[in-house]
Amino acid sequence: MPHRDANRPSDPHLSEADERLAAQVVRLRAVMAALRHPETGCPWDLDQDFTSIAPYTIEEAYEVADAIERGDIDDLRGELGDLLLQTVYHSRLAEEAGTFDLADVTAGIADKMIARHPHVFGEENVATADAQTENWEVMKARERGNVGALDGVALALPALMRAQKLQKRAARTGFDWPDSEGPRAKILEEMAELEAASTAEEREEEAGDLLFAVVNFIRHVGVDAEVALRAANSKFQTRFEHMESTSTRPLAELDFEALERLWVAAKVAERQAKKS
Repeated sequence: MPHRDANRPSDPHLSEADERLAAQVVRLRAVMAALRHPETGCPWDLDQDFTSIAPYTIEEAYEVADAIERGDIDDLRGELGDLLLQTVYHSRLAEEAGTFDLADVTAGIADKMIARHPHVFGEENVATADAQTENWEVMKARERGNVGALDGVALALPALMRAQKLQKRAARTGFDWPDSEGPRAKILEEMAELEAASTAEEREEEAGDLLFAVVNFIRHVGVDAEVALRAANSKFQTRFEHMESTSTRPLAELDFEALERLWVAAKVAERQAKKS
């Protein structure tokens, strides 16, 4: 018979794995409570509030995405822990304020997932992932009630991602181009306006309009702009680092033609690596 940890809560309805999970969640909550103890806690943790912790929450979410992109499963485990800590941290702050606690957070998200998946937990049938996405958005709109179509698109999202979400929300009201030709023409229009801008303020405004138009075009051809740009950033970094590692001189000392030859060689090496 397997050894039972005496500190693990016992529940006849839980499997051993479930009991282990419950015990570790309780342990993590206790660790956070200790860090926030007004007399014996950590001075840094005691100084924090929702606002000061929010940047760390965003940072940890990006580090999770980075671990996934790099395919580092061990790092992913650690980064997911760091992100989970952020949820526990905010929940502890709310518990101290008497508004909600970690149990409310976990119960709320479980209830939401059940309500938004009636084809899994109820009697409805959903044939495809696209149909489920449409149902999901309908249910979210119903939950928001009688508010503007763009309400709830978080200001803290990366600008590229937020532009895409704003456009998708507006499109559900019918405010959208019928195909990609409209956004394509808009890109050319915005490029001309940027080139014609005469002040720094005008150039900044027109540059923003151009970026927004590019995101709109990319959305119309069925590509996620944020994912595409992240991949392009990664590709550029890999190629540039190849240039640095293969050049016999510092890149800053090379002329344009030499740099272009190194760039082409980096692209060739990238293609060869993909074939191998």
